[in-house]
Amino acid sequence: TWPNLKVFAVEPEKSPVISGGAPGPHRLQGLAAGFIPANLHTGAIDGVITVSEEEAFHYARRSAKEEGHLVGISSGASLAAVAQKLRDLPEGSRVLTFSYDTGERYLSIDDLF
Repeated sequence: TWPNLKVFAVEPEKSPVISGGAPGPHRLQGLAAGFIPANLHTGAIDGVITVSEEEAFHYARRSAKEEGHLVGISSGASLAAVAQKLRDLPEGSRVLTFSYDTGERYLSIDDLF
């Protein structure tokens, strides 16, 4: 068991629907369809981290260049959220995130890779 487990949602700063903001157009494919899906149990979420398109693209690019993991935009957003959250965590904290997509399907997007 993980009694101190915290769960954070990630959403685009241009479409902060989970945070109560208005939906809007953004380039973070795979995130924020403009509504909160019925299967999202918001009671299980301890907080929401918003990320910019630039941050998500940066971390997707960085993952490919530095780690050799070709991940997509939503995974870049997850990594950007982790980077934001790490600043607030005490030393020795454990962090888990998921990479949902591959960067292969995004190779044609200008300025991503």
